[in-house]
Amino acid sequence: MLDHTQDSRQDTLSPPQPPAVLDIEHAVVADDPRAWSKARKLVVVATVSAASMIAGLGGNIYNREHGANSPPPCIAAISQIEEQLHASSGAISLSLSLFILIQGGVPLLWSALSEFWGRKKVYLVSTALCAIGCIVAALSKTIGVLIGMRCIQAIGSSAVISLGAATLADIFEPSQRGTMMGIYYSAPLLGPSLGPILGGALTQGFNWRATFWFLAIFVGVCFLLFIPFRDTFRRERSLVYQAALKRRLAHESAKGSEASSLSQITAVSRIIPDVEKKTEEKPTADGHGEGKDAIETLARDIDLEKQQKQAVSADIDPAEPLEEIKLSLADVNPVKPIVHVLRRMNNLTILTASGLIFAFSYSITYTCSRTLANKYGYNALQIGLVLLSFGAGSLFGSVLGGRYSDHVFRKLKASNGGSSEAEMRLQSTMVPMIFLPPSVIAYGWVCERHVNVAAICVMLFLAGFFSISIYSSTLAYIVDANTGRSSSAVATNSAFRGLFAFVASEVAVPLQVRLISWHLPHTPCGCRGPFLHDAIGDGGLYSLWTGLMILAELLILLVWWKGGAWRQKWELKERGLS
Repeated sequence: MLDHTQDSRQDTLSPPQPPAVLDIEHAVVADDPRAWSKARKLVVVATVSAASMIAGLGGNIYNREHGANSPPPCIAAISQIEEQLHASSGAISLSLSLFILIQGGVPLLWSALSEFWGRKKVYLVSTALCAIGCIVAALSKTIGVLIGMRCIQAIGSSAVISLGAATLADIFEPSQRGTMMGIYYSAPLLGPSLGPILGGALTQGFNWRATFWFLAIFVGVCFLLFIPFRDTFRRERSLVYQAALKRRLAHESAKGSEASSLSQITAVSRIIPDVEKKTEEKPTADGHGEGKDAIETLARDIDLEKQQKQAVSADIDPAEPLEEIKLSLADVNPVKPIVHVLRRMNNLTILTASGLIFAFSYSITYTCSRTLANKYGYNALQIGLVLLSFGAGSLFGSVLGGRYSDHVFRKLKASNGGSSEAEMRLQSTMVPMIFLPPSVIAYGWVCERHVNVAAICVMLFLAGFFSISIYSSTLAYIVDANTGRSSSAVATNSAFRGLFAFVASEVAVPLQVRLISWHLPHTPCGCRGPFLHDAIGDGGLYSLWTGLMILAELLILLVWWKGGAWRQKWELKERGLS
């Protein structure tokens, strides 16, 4: 009895415990995707990973240019397009550059649409659009149609780039995302390696149109995979959706308040007609009637009272309108979520670093193709086989780097008493940071000295391994640091990397080599080809890239050091607490 009394007294004296507050990422939802079975989750990962290969294959399935020492250009896809469609090299270059640029920017729109349509609808619409672009491109008779269809392909293939990572964020906890992001991102990395091999084989066996027919079939298979796909999006866990819902509710409340004011004025004017008559018959001392002022004053009082009641009732039961109001595309604002992402300094810094690393990966595959063609005399198939070493390194770096990232994250979380910060994810990048710059500069000078191709394969493997192991961790951080806005954050990352890759592709060739003349009358095949003159060469180009990789690493370390404070500052501002 005494013990029971003491326990009761302690319960009375102890302060009440605050209720557990869940972040929006863990809001209670029906059919929680994170509670799905492991098998179903793996099916989702496999589906989005397969679809993510569309972008890599589409951008690399035919080569930009053939080299001076390559086999007769009549077997190259680019040369066939120039001959059959009467296209200039500038038009071909435009089609390839636009593909990169559009593929980087359009995910911003797909991301906004997915916050209202859900992931599945966007996957179906985008893959169908891409398939149409591939089919029409295969049938095109003019270069203008081909360029237009390449743009349609880029628009359709870009959706999976941003939504794939967001889909994984929907179904996996932060402690599991590194591994799954690594697995997911390994698939599109195969595109730059497999694309030239497939493109070369299809072009040699058939013609350039076969590359687009192959893409159309592959995209069609992905479309069929998305038909039974179970949507992972839940609007309760989307800050973008909730913000749009608040705007709609505020708009509906304003319209209701205005209508209420008009009805109240009408009602008051009917209730007190006698007052109007009396005030008209009895003017005041200054000669003016008070009837009109009385009506307006009473109407304002009643309307103010009604608005206060509406505000109180909204505070008591805020969930009631959620079931009644459905948002439409008119509520989509793709700009505002991106502004929310970019105004955080930690996001802007990590996105810049991520864009630099991706631009390097794109540049090395592009310039390596030119080096192997111009200086080693390799054809498209041989070039693709060499580039497989970069793809293999990227594949291992993505998967193993993702697993190591999760290992470090869980270890730091346990040492921190079970609580975690998104910046813990970046600590796993410190080991590969040591080896990336030496690998980059070594690759450049190996190519510059024209050593045995085996050395180039080794350097490609190492550069791919260390660069992608860092990139996969930064991608996981971008998702973790933007709770409720993962789709918008990854879409912004896609825009950054597309812009950086576009710039890298445009400046790489002038820095690597400069074309002097296109007249070579005594080539073995009797064709014309270029005289090439080195600018800064591969050695100088990748010495420059080494400096940019060191800059990217310093930016990542800056986010690891200061990113938590920057992120928390903006989170408090967005909650209105500071």
